[in-house]
Amino acid sequence: MPQVDLPLRARFFPLGFPLELATNSKAVMAAAEESWKHFRSQLVEEVLELHIAVQDADGSSTLPPAPVYSQQWNTWLCVADANNFVMCDPNHGRSFGSVAQSTVDSSLYFRYHFLEAAAMWMISARTAPVHAACVSIFNSGMLLCGDSGAGKSSLAYAAARAGWTYLTDDASYLLLNGTNHQVVGNSHSIRFRNSGVELFPELEGRRITPRAAGKPAIEVPTTELHNLVTTDSAIVEYIIFLNRRSMNSDSLVPLSKESVLPWFMQFITGANESRVSQEAALKALLSVPIYELRYSTLDWAVQRLDKLATSGR
Repeated sequence: MPQVDLPLRARFFPLGFPLELATNSKAVMAAAEESWKHFRSQLVEEVLELHIAVQDADGSSTLPPAPVYSQQWNTWLCVADANNFVMCDPNHGRSFGSVAQSTVDSSLYFRYHFLEAAAMWMISARTAPVHAACVSIFNSGMLLCGDSGAGKSSLAYAAARAGWTYLTDDASYLLLNGTNHQVVGNSHSIRFRNSGVELFPELEGRRITPRAAGKPAIEVPTTELHNLVTTDSAIVEYIIFLNRRSMNSDSLVPLSKESVLPWFMQFITGANESRVSQEAALKALLSVPIYELRYSTLDWAVQRLDKLATSGR
């Protein structure tokens, strides 16, 4: 591939991490602005580097297939075809990619598979990902854990409507360089399934948001939700596993660290060097109280978690 000059540069802050983007395309810059315009600097970290060259692939206007992802030692590869790929060295915080103009023109595809993926690979080497929503009250952050469909988004939003502070609805990232269980996330949007309208009438009339991957959802900017308070990070004081389908009576049941450790470990994706740090951070996180919340209504669930944050039990 011929050397390509990348004269356009800008700094962005995905999830608060400083990232220097270099490219030869205004469309790439516009895509980055769309993805990360709401995030601000909040972490003292080394600057991540992402270089993306846009080249005319023989005038092709065909969108490539979904990329194939692979890992070799400390390098991640994302390859759609010979003209569309990204290589990432997460541990050193450097990524390079080359894509066709037609790929950049499909902003949703480009952002999801290349731009945001490269940034998240580098960020994931500095965090431990957790499949959990996060809300906080009285400076007590709570991770709301569960697999897809567990009700994380619904309970997080219900808590935020009741005056809690909202951080994220589905993905929390535990920082590896701290000792206080700090997590970051995307507080700028929240996603609901179609059934969310039944729980929250204010979602009526909202369109299903197109997504490059995953199930269609109603995605709403948090700035459009009345009186919602958000934050860019939280200190985790409690871990809550959701069980909204329980046939038992509503209750808050203690869980052991050993019983939930395998669930947390399944989301680790780092190479050997970062995996050790991720595992250690997650094991340290599990020193906070852990519960299963068995509930049938959102109102009861929020009230019970409010009591936990207030009284510690």
